[in-house]
Amino acid sequence: MEEEGQSSAPLLEEKQPQTAGCPGCAVDRRKAANPGIPYGSFIYVWIVTLCTALPISSLFPFLYFMIRDLNVAKRTEDIGFYAGFVGASFMFGRCLTSTAWGIAADRIGRKPVVMFGIFSVVVFNTLFGLSVNYWMAIATRFLLGALNGLLGPIKAYAIEVCRPEHESLALSLVSTAWGIGLIIGPALGGYLALPAENFPNIFSPDSFFGRFPYFLPCLCTSVFAVVVLISCIWMPETLHKHKVSENENQSIEALEAHLIDPKEKVEESGSLGTKKKSLFKNRPLMSSIIIYCIFSFHDMAYTEVFSLWAESDKKYGGLSLSSEDVGQVLAVTGASLLVYQLFLYPRINKVIGPINSSRIAAILCIPILFAYPYMTYLSEPGLSIVLNIASVIKNNLSVTIITGTFILQNNAVPQDQRGAANGLSMTGMSFFKAVAPAGAGIVFSWAQKRQHGFFFPGDQMVFFLLNVIELLGLILTFKPFLAVPEQYNRN
Repeated sequence: MEEEGQSSAPLLEEKQPQTAGCPGCAVDRRKAANPGIPYGSFIYVWIVTLCTALPISSLFPFLYFMIRDLNVAKRTEDIGFYAGFVGASFMFGRCLTSTAWGIAADRIGRKPVVMFGIFSVVVFNTLFGLSVNYWMAIATRFLLGALNGLLGPIKAYAIEVCRPEHESLALSLVSTAWGIGLIIGPALGGYLALPAENFPNIFSPDSFFGRFPYFLPCLCTSVFAVVVLISCIWMPETLHKHKVSENENQSIEALEAHLIDPKEKVEESGSLGTKKKSLFKNRPLMSSIIIYCIFSFHDMAYTEVFSLWAESDKKYGGLSLSSEDVGQVLAVTGASLLVYQLFLYPRINKVIGPINSSRIAAILCIPILFAYPYMTYLSEPGLSIVLNIASVIKNNLSVTIITGTFILQNNAVPQDQRGAANGLSMTGMSFFKAVAPAGAGIVFSWAQKRQHGFFFPGDQMVFFLLNVIELLGLILTFKPFLAVPEQYNRN
C-alpha cells in the first residue's frame, strides 16, 4: 500500500537507453550511482527559479507611486486602474510564448532556453527601471514576459535531475524559490524604490537614481540575473539527445503532434512500444493545469491587491503604509517561506499527499482573507503584528497549493512531454495571471469609490471576491473535476 504522497516513479516514465554522449543518459547514470539528494543540481533549480520570480512582482510596492509619477492617472482613485495593466503586461507576453518555449526546451534542451530567459531578465528588467512614460513601462514588461521561458523548463529539469523519492523536494524547491522570489522581489522594490526620498544622505535628488527613482530595485535584480547567467554555463543538460532511427521515432515532430493532434497515437520509443496521448486528452494533466490556473489567478490578484490596499489611505479602507513598510512585511514572509518549504512541506506531503494538503490549505485561506479588511481599524504595534502573521500564513498556504499542482502535473506525463506540458501549463497560467492584475486593479479602483455600499462596502468587496475564487479552486480539487494520476489512486 502506498500513501498518496509516496510515488514510486513518475507516471509513464520510460527507461531511456544508455547512449554515449547523451547528456540525459549521463544524468541518469549519476542518479543510479548516487541515491542521495543532488544538492548541486538543486542549487541551479533554486537560483534559476528565483531569477525568474524576482522581477515578476518586484514592481508592486512602488507601482502605485510609479503610476502617480508618470502622470497618467487623473485622480488618485484611478491609479489602481492603470497599475493593473502594467502588472498584466508581463503575464500577457508570457501567455503568448510559454508553449513555444516548452516545445523548444524539448527540442534543443532545457539549458539553452533557461539561459536565454535569464538574458532577457537582464535586459528588459533593467529597461523597465528606466521607463520615462506609461507605454514604455508596459512595453518593457511585455517583452520581459514574452522572452522569459524559464519556469516551464526548470520544473521539468527539477524532476529529471533527481530520483523519484526526491521528487516532492525538487518541486518544493521550485515553488519555494518561486514563492520567495514573489516575496523578496516586492521587498526589494519596497526598500530600494525612491532612494532619494528614503536615503537622502546617500542619493541626492539630482543624481541618476534621483532622476530614475525606480531603477535601483530593478538594477539589483538584473545584477543577480547576470550572476545566475554566468553560473548556468556549468549547468548540466538533462534532455536525452539520442541519434534516432526511423524505428526509434522520438522526433520533435511527434512531440508537437502530441500537443496539437486530437487523435491518440501509438509510437515506438526505442525498442519499447509506448502509447502516448495528446496532451489535451490527458485528463490528469489538464485537470491539474485548470486548478493551477485558478489558484495562480487568485495569487496574482492577491499580490496586486495587497500592496495597493496596504499603501492606500485609511479613509479608503487601506492601511496608509509606506513602500518600505510593505517591503518589510514581505521580507518577513519570504523568510518564513524558506523555512516552511525546506523543512515542513516535504513532511506534510509525505503524510497526507499533494491533493489533501492543497485542499486543507485552500480551506484555511478563506477565513484569513475575510479578516484582512478589518485590519484598517487596528493601530500600531498591533497592526504590524497581525499583518505579518496573516501574510506569513496566507503565503505559505498558497505555496502549498501551487507545489501540489506542480507534483500532479509532472507525474501525469513522461519525460519527453514534460517541457511541452509545462509550457502548456505556463500558457494557461500566464493568461490567468495577465487577467488578474488588470481585473484586480479595476475592482480595487471601483471598490474605493463605494465606501458606503450596502453589500461589502469598500475593500471588503475586493477580499470577498478573492475568497470566491479561492472557493472555486477548492471545489475543483474534488472529483469529478480532478482526474488523479494513476499512482495517487493506490490506497
